Amino acid sequence: MQSTHTLFDAADGPAFQTINANGASDIVLVCEHASNIIPSALDGLGLTEAALQSHAAWDPGAEAVALLLSQSLDAVLISAGFSRLVYDLNRPPEHPDAMRAVSEIYEVPGNANLSPQDRSARTDGLYKPFHDEIDRVLDRYQAENRTPVLVTIHTFTPVYLGQKRAVEIGVLHDTTDTRLADQILDAAQTITDFVTLRNEPYGPEDGVAHSLQMHALPRGILNVMLEIRNDLVTTAEQQIKVAQIIESLLLCAIAKAPTQNPASAGAQA
Repeated sequence: MQSTHTLFDAADGPAFQTINANGASDIVLVCEHASNIIPSALDGLGLTEAALQSHAAWDPGAEAVALLLSQSLDAVLISAGFSRLVYDLNRPPEHPDAMRAVSEIYEVPGNANLSPQDRSARTDGLYKPFHDEIDRVLDRYQAENRTPVLVTIHTFTPVYLGQKRAVEIGVLHDTTDTRLADQILDAAQTITDFVTLRNEPYGPEDGVAHSLQMHALPRGILNVMLEIRNDLVTTAEQQIKVAQIIESLLLCAIAKAPTQNPASAGAQA
């Protein structure tokens, strides 16, 4: 399945793609920052080529790993078609970083002084269809008495604002549901030598848990956001290695994770 909108020319490609829509796995993979494509109508947002190729514009290697996981797990994958600088799909429309005018060291001229109409067009053309599709898939799984597990796949730059990052795989979660993250971190101690840390290099206080909060928490389903340092997934061989490790982590963790969120149970008591 794919979606387009009048803001985008058909030649630009779809706003999102749903890959392996009939996957047998209960895991639902999401890749919000899969692409660095800018719709032709936006004239490249005025970006330099360096900015367009940088992590500011997308998550290099994330979609490649997500595709490998979709194949090996037989899981559906919902993947974004345009750059995070057009709209960051892991941010709500009111968030200042949804359509940022500056990203790390790069200015984004095409995002300066956006009108309410411009912002609305991007929200309607990218954010709403993408998140509606996630809801549609999750609703279908639950209607079929399946128990979906939401997993979002990201990568991060090894150096940010001049600071090196030691973490290699980040396991991110909202503060109200740590079930799957807890089990992944536990499994990582025996499954991988990668430095695997909780809520690094970002955490919920940075606003990165939006997709989890929007889709997983209201349903009470297992969920996690995985961040991979992008120098670990630059080649096909690296991508295969990392995808195999993440597959092992997920399968081990899902088998052991509680089906009920203790935080929710405590709140209801």
